[in-house]
Amino acid sequence: MSEFQCMATSVKPSSIFFQSAQPCFGVKRPFIPTRIWNSRSTFPFSVRKKQNRERSFVLRHLKIKALDAAQPFDYEFKKSEVLEKNSLLKIGIVGFGNFGQFLAKTLVKQGHTVLAHSRTDHGEVARKIGVSFFKDADDFCEEHPEVILLCSSIIATESVLRSFPTQRLKRNTLFADVLSVKEFPRNLFSQLLPPEFDILCTHPMFGPESGKAGWSGLPFVYEKVRVGKGARAERCYRFLNIFAQEGCRMVEMSCTEHDRHAAESQFITHTVGRMLAKLNLESTPINTKGYETLLRIVDNTCGDSFDLYYGLFMYNNNATEQLERLEMAFDALKKQLMGQLHQILRKQLFEGSSSAESSQQISALTDTQNSHPSGNSSGKQKIKELSDVVKEVK
Repeated sequence: MSEFQCMATSVKPSSIFFQSAQPCFGVKRPFIPTRIWNSRSTFPFSVRKKQNRERSFVLRHLKIKALDAAQPFDYEFKKSEVLEKNSLLKIGIVGFGNFGQFLAKTLVKQGHTVLAHSRTDHGEVARKIGVSFFKDADDFCEEHPEVILLCSSIIATESVLRSFPTQRLKRNTLFADVLSVKEFPRNLFSQLLPPEFDILCTHPMFGPESGKAGWSGLPFVYEKVRVGKGARAERCYRFLNIFAQEGCRMVEMSCTEHDRHAAESQFITHTVGRMLAKLNLESTPINTKGYETLLRIVDNTCGDSFDLYYGLFMYNNNATEQLERLEMAFDALKKQLMGQLHQILRKQLFEGSSSAESSQQISALTDTQNSHPSGNSSGKQKIKELSDVVKEVK
């Protein structure tokens, strides 16, 4: 019996790992068992008989029983760990108010390191969220965040930026904002920030109320105003990916185009909501769906500060035009109503209705106009003209 046959017969039927037969000094060696473990698998050899009655052992097909699990010392595990670590950012939030805290919760949830600075002490709130709060701006900048996210109010942005110690930051820091207007911060950043800094203008089109159930499907508008290449472009991508991971609808748009669309949508919505709030609307037992929609508009718009609404008007060149258009539309609607009233009056006068009834209707309408301080002179003048027509008919 050969040496290999003796070895094979001495091995218990179990699964075996084998090394490939490699030529050694010109001689091929047989398959040599290198490791044995307990298993129910059958004997891994099949026996074949040759013509000279000698036996040969042929290796059967072996099945893979398990895949190796990733261990802390594995190369693949270490590489994936490094990749995950490199995808995280150190983000500094300037202006840690309601909206800044709202964004910070998601940033922390994704594993990013978040710092915060604000004139008002929000240290206790920051600790609960998992954010490092710095009351002093110099100490905040000494931490060298990769991204500065400006979350101050629109009207305070310029004063905050002018007093901010940008000289203590790294020269390639990425500056981003989340203001509801875009041309204003774009011009301000380009003017005040060092040319080495990257600039990204963004606007999450949602807030703590509309985004409390998640950001999926909500629009996120951005423009890469000034972003370098290489690692700086990668950093900008990683920051934008924060919102993409949450399911936001990413919309790349110029700041000029954004402000034009925002004046037609956001500013008009806030204006109508605040106008309705002046009427002190209340819920009734017979609310219609449309009326409930109006009540929700009032709640959503008046939940924001008046400074935000003022900023939408003051720092958007298109807002004044939209306000004038809104006023013209309201006047046109009133004229249409009064014109319809004039036609009804003529029909009553010349088709048999008594002039006394017409006079009573006009007097009632006049009393209604006088009881409302919002009634303007054009509406009263129209009613006066109609009253004069009735008197002439008499």
